[in-house]
Amino acid sequence: MRYLRMDEILRLLFEIVEEYGGAHGIRDEGRLASVESAPKQEIFGAEQYPTIHEKAAVYMRNIIGDHPFSDGNKRTGTTTAAIFLMMNGFELTATPIDLEDFAVSVATEHLDIPTITAWLTTHSTKV
Repeated sequence: MRYLRMDEILRLLFEIVEEYGGAHGIRDEGRLASVESAPKQEIFGAEQYPTIHEKAAVYMRNIIGDHPFSDGNKRTGTTTAAIFLMMNGFELTATPIDLEDFAVSVATEHLDIPTITAWLTTHSTKV
């Protein structure tokens, strides 16, 4: 399994802000550190998030919900989840509008990992 490194996530943020506008910067270093480690988290030697879609959901939720960046959290969270899925053999099939609407739902409704996982599973396919 291939995970995103912190430098890759920060590069995505930089490119997203450059392309679509917003402010560069990290708002919370502690929350940012959890973005990289949370998908790999183990409890008593067992993965807390064993599936690809759960791990993608953790990336998405931790970036969108915890707001580690000054700007671009929803865009970066969605892109990070999509790229993680792609790196591990899945492709998101949702339309850009559906992705945007879902990212807003994650932020405003404080969706949990199982709900995000279900949506990502429904809206992706193995490649």
